[in-house]
Parts: sequence; structure tokens; C-alpha cells
Amino acid sequence: MLEQASPLRPKTGAPDDERVIKLAVLAVGGQGGGVLADWITDVAERSGYIAQSTSVAGVAQRTGATIYYIEMARDIGRLPVFALSPSQGDVDILIAAELMEAGRAIIRGFVTPERTTLIASSHRIAAVSEKIEPGDGRASSEKVHATAQTAAKRFIAFDMEKIAAENGTMISASLLGALAGSDALPFARESYEEAIGAGGRGVKASLAAFAAAYDRARGIAAAPDGDKAAATPAAREAKSTARVSGPETLLKGWQELAARVAALPAPVRDMAGRGLRKVVDFQDIAYGGEYLGRLDKAVMLDKAERGYALSIAAAKHLANAMCYDDMIRVADLKTRSTRDRRVRNEVGVKEGSVLQVTEYFHPRIEEFCGTLPVGLGSYIEDRPKLAAFLDRRINRGRHIRTDSFAGFAMLWFIGGLRRWRRRLLRHQVEVEHLERWYELALAHARENYALATEILNCRRLIKGYSDTHARAQSKFDRVLSALPMLESREDAADWIRRLREAALKDEKGDMLDGALKTVATLADSPAS
Repeated sequence: MLEQASPLRPKTGAPDDERVIKLAVLAVGGQGGGVLADWITDVAERSGYIAQSTSVAGVAQRTGATIYYIEMARDIGRLPVFALSPSQGDVDILIAAELMEAGRAIIRGFVTPERTTLIASSHRIAAVSEKIEPGDGRASSEKVHATAQTAAKRFIAFDMEKIAAENGTMISASLLGALAGSDALPFARESYEEAIGAGGRGVKASLAAFAAAYDRARGIAAAPDGDKAAATPAAREAKSTARVSGPETLLKGWQELAARVAALPAPVRDMAGRGLRKVVDFQDIAYGGEYLGRLDKAVMLDKAERGYALSIAAAKHLANAMCYDDMIRVADLKTRSTRDRRVRNEVGVKEGSVLQVTEYFHPRIEEFCGTLPVGLGSYIEDRPKLAAFLDRRINRGRHIRTDSFAGFAMLWFIGGLRRWRRRLLRHQVEVEHLERWYELALAHARENYALATEILNCRRLIKGYSDTHARAQSKFDRVLSALPMLESREDAADWIRRLREAALKDEKGDMLDGALKTVATLADSPAS
């Protein structure tokens, strides 16, 4: 979102020569907030201004950002009096290195509609309060955007983190470019570039990110180069599975699956396409065919007047159910080249530098048996003494260096077991659980469409790996255990939804226990 306006003119009542410009930067660790503050101070001093920069450290673990505060005034021979920290309603320019930090600044009163130019990167970094929520704890980005439009005199926001990553540098460079492009400060572009060049490290990448953000802030949309354009979904999926089959066979198989998705009702196609890509990436083309075969059962029972809610829920949750997290999946993701590039970008590894990565694994006997053939895995699980003996030797934390040949080869070998996944115990267990859940939902589709949809949505309770997965599946089973008591009621769908939301909001399960007791008391009473 971008709004063009005239350059900043704070209403302080002071002559222009004596006016103090007040600027605050909110950034979390690793985003280069200190570097950005130094650059802005350097730009001001190069342009004949006196500037002062201070910082107030935030709290660790993403509960608050460090505030870098800069005040500047034209050098007219008198030393101005500068403040050490920002005050409510007295900030001319506020730069937020992440969208929710812009929201925090608005709440704290640093952004005012008659004065403040608000520049924020639109990307998100989840806060601790969002991460600990068992369900979807993300705060609404749309609300922050809408509030910022009202709260600020000018609001300039786009994904500056993406621009920085594409140019191999930190977000501080693209934030500086957005500031320069906004014309909120009375300085020439060249002075910003000179400040970056004076640093002497990573100058080329920082200047590239600065230029891209500068153009974006001024409303210039740069088209991607042809050789860098994103590949089509078919090309991406064919490439991701090229390790297993020939490219021509894969492409033909993918095209056939894509044609099946295109034949689905229009409201279902988007979610089905996303689910298909996820499933094929998880296993192979044939697994994608299984996914669409299951999805077709829901589509056959669905109707247009209901908005295909049942089919859309099936398309989403079938894909998640079929792409369960096992040791093979975890090892596969940790050895992909895309992950290595992402980690390097996040850490800020310079070209030619060595990155050491240590992965942490803590498998239980259940995960070990899950990677064995069905017969052998079942044999061990059916003998508690043998399972306990093996668990004492397996159930411990392991640190694996994937930057070493031995560590990488170990995980690469485990990830390569995916070609035999269908023969393993974990796959059999997951498929049996999936089929029971899916058949249960579809069995209610004709008589109680809303209930069938809510049963499908209950699959969102199951997530994670190892102990997390076990706890999630326990909640799933407890929610659906109330179904026999509710299915004869007209408000059964609403009650299943309430139970699911209770399970998502409370990690310990106390809220779910209370909700189940309430359901038990309603078992013999008519719906209100």
C-alpha cells in the first residue's frame, strides 16, 4: 500500500532553519536497526545538519523492539537542545522494520495523523504471544494496515524484507531506501548512497536493496527479469520430484492431475491446487492422484448453493492429513537446498563464508518404529519389554552437524526413505486414521451438511511431530468423542465447533474438559 504526498512539514511553530526533525526507528535484533540509525545520522551530517542518535533497548524473544531515536536540525551556529527518547504525539517520521511494530508504535502514541510519516515493512515476524497459541494465534495484519492509514499523516508500506533478501543484505538497506524515496527528509538521494558506501562492507548489495526500495517507495514497480520469473506450479512440482522419475513422465503426470483440478467446481479449484502441490511435494505424482480421488468423494456430495464449503474443507484438510510430519519428512526438509539458502539469508552469511548448522533430533521409540516396515514395526510395538529396551537407547537428544558430510549424509539417507514410505508402519497408521475421520465426516454430509464440514475442520487440531503430535491427536479424539452425544441435535455442528475452538485455545486441555462436561449434561436434553 502506497500513498504519495508532499514532503514533511512538521507544525512546530519554529522557523524552518531552527526546526528539529524527530525520527524513530523500531527494529528487533538482527534487522540492523543500529546500522540504519547510523546511516540516517551520517546523511544528516553530510547535508549540513547537527544530529543526535540514541537507543532504548527492547526486551528479548520478540516481546519488544529496540527504539533508535534521532533528532536533527540545520546547523545555524547555535547548538540545539535534543531529547533522548521519543514522546507521544511528537514524532515526525517513524520507521518500523516489521508490520506489528508499526501497530505497537501507534498504540504507544508515537504516530499522529496531523504530523507523522509512517514507513513500515509489510512482512510479519510472529510475536511470542502468537507462537504459543495452540491454534491460529496470528494478529490481523489487515487491521494494522487500516489503523495505520487513519493514524498516520502518510503511510508507506511494502515488503522491504523481501527486497533485502533478494539482494543478499539486511532490511536496514531497504528501510533506508524507503525513507529516501518518501521525500520525508530534505536530503538528496546521493547523500544516502554516500552514507552506505562509507561503511565499506556489503556496499554493493546494500546499494541494490536501497535502490529497489527507493523506486518502490516512489511508486515505480520494477518488472522481474525473464530469467528470474517464477516458474509455473507444474514446472516447480516436476522439478521437485525429478529425483524419482524421468522429467517427461513427471510432467505428463502433473498435467493430468492439473486437468483434474481444472475440472472441479470453480470455488474448489484454488484450495485443491494448493493441496495437490503440497501432496506431490510430500511424496510423488501417484500420491497426488490419491489426494484427488479422495477429494472427488466430497465433491460428489456437495452442492453449489452451499458454496462448496464441504469440498473446500476437504481439499484443505485432506492435504494436511496426507502430509503428516514423520522422521522422513523432517530429514527431507532439513537437507533441501532451499532451506540452506533461507538460513543463510536469515543469518546474513556473507559470500564465501562457512555456515555451521547443528540440527537437534529427539526421536522416541514410536518414531523409530514408524520408519520400519509394517511387520517389523508392529512386532516391536506389540512387545512392551522390547520396546522399552530399545527406547532407553533411542529416546535421547542428538545434535547433528548438517554442514559436515557425515551429518548431512545421515539425514539425506533418512529423507530418501520417502520412496518406501507407503510400506512403513507410520504411513499405515496415518492412512487408517485419515480414512476413519474422512468416512465419518462424509457419512453425515447428506443429513447434516454443517456437521460434516465441522468434522472435517477438526483435522486442524492435529499438527506437529513426536510429543506435540501425540497431544494434538489426543485432543482430536476427545473432541470427536462427543459426536455420539450431539449428532441427533440440530445444533450439533455448532457444538463441535465450540469444542474444537476450546481445544485450540487451551494447551493443557482444561477448557476442553469443561466443554465436554457441558456436552455430557446436554446429551439427553433437546436443542434450544
